[in-house]
Amino acid sequence: MSERMQPMDLSDTGAEAVRGAFANQVLYCRANDAPVTARVVAALATLLDAPATAFAKRIAGWPGPPLADALPLRAAGGLHALHLAGAAHELAPIYADADGINDAAVVAGVVRRHEAALLPWLDGPPQTNEAGRSSSFIAAMLWLADQGLPPHFQCLEIGSSAGINLMLARYHYDLAGVQVGPQPGVMAFTPEWRGVHPPQHKIEIASTKGCDVAPVDLTDPAQALRLKAYIWPEHRVRFDRMAAASGAASEQKPDIVHQTAADFVEAELAKPQAAGTTRVLMHSIVWQYVPADQQARVTAAMAAAGARATPEYPLAWIALEANRTVHHHELVVRFWPGGGEPKMLGRAHAHGAWIEWMAG
Repeated sequence: MSERMQPMDLSDTGAEAVRGAFANQVLYCRANDAPVTARVVAALATLLDAPATAFAKRIAGWPGPPLADALPLRAAGGLHALHLAGAAHELAPIYADADGINDAAVVAGVVRRHEAALLPWLDGPPQTNEAGRSSSFIAAMLWLADQGLPPHFQCLEIGSSAGINLMLARYHYDLAGVQVGPQPGVMAFTPEWRGVHPPQHKIEIASTKGCDVAPVDLTDPAQALRLKAYIWPEHRVRFDRMAAASGAASEQKPDIVHQTAADFVEAELAKPQAAGTTRVLMHSIVWQYVPADQQARVTAAMAAAGARATPEYPLAWIALEANRTVHHHELVVRFWPGGGEPKMLGRAHAHGAWIEWMAG
């Protein structure tokens, strides 16, 4: 595979788009310290050369846009689930990153023997809930408070998955020395900080509520295992975070509704807003999975609500999403009143390892 990512549009479809999605995912994994996941995705890509199983044929003939659908990660999640469950011991050397393994042959054999278990993993997008992204949300709220918005936030999240980021008020953050949240907190985050520290303000999370088209119950072991399968195995700290989040959810479940992003945002924005509270829509690594018509509805609903916003009833929009052109995850904020123009506050690691602050 080429070491240079292929230029692709999220809407590209067809056989070449499928091959390109797998090739780009391999390079993306390597660039994000995930060599094992890169090996798994590369081995899966070899199935496209002569699809011999229903699983491989379904991937090769994918009818939708494979990049937007995160097709490579759907397939990789299925293999990781087999490994975590101990159902495919031949995968162990790959997940141990051992040398001298014929990855393609091993993966082809596993697919043949476990096809019935693997096929359902292609039915929906990966759940990539990651607590480390909360650091970016908190940094953005500090910045919004610095712009004069009330430092009391009513948080609405789309694509909440298991609601791990809806519990962000229970975590502690050290953002270049700026301390936020309870100590010690359910989890503590000290991302590598690049640039000047964020503004220092006392902020409060007044409430959190989220939605997902396939919400995950962290208190259900089977559902928690599915979520773990989407964690890249190289990133061990994320498994510890998942365990901590499961414990927190057992004490008090996050408020998640089974709803599409557009329906949720329209419904929540129509509800009364408490005076002196900033209502904020937030999401991370989810926008690409939202269908174009729903993206348009969310954008229109936010613009309409923004036009009604006042200093006592402000509105904000925090997005940590991938810029597929430059291959960075960008932290972008809009707020009303204030024009609603997008402001890029910085870039961040997809799993919260570092934040490059550019807001000054």
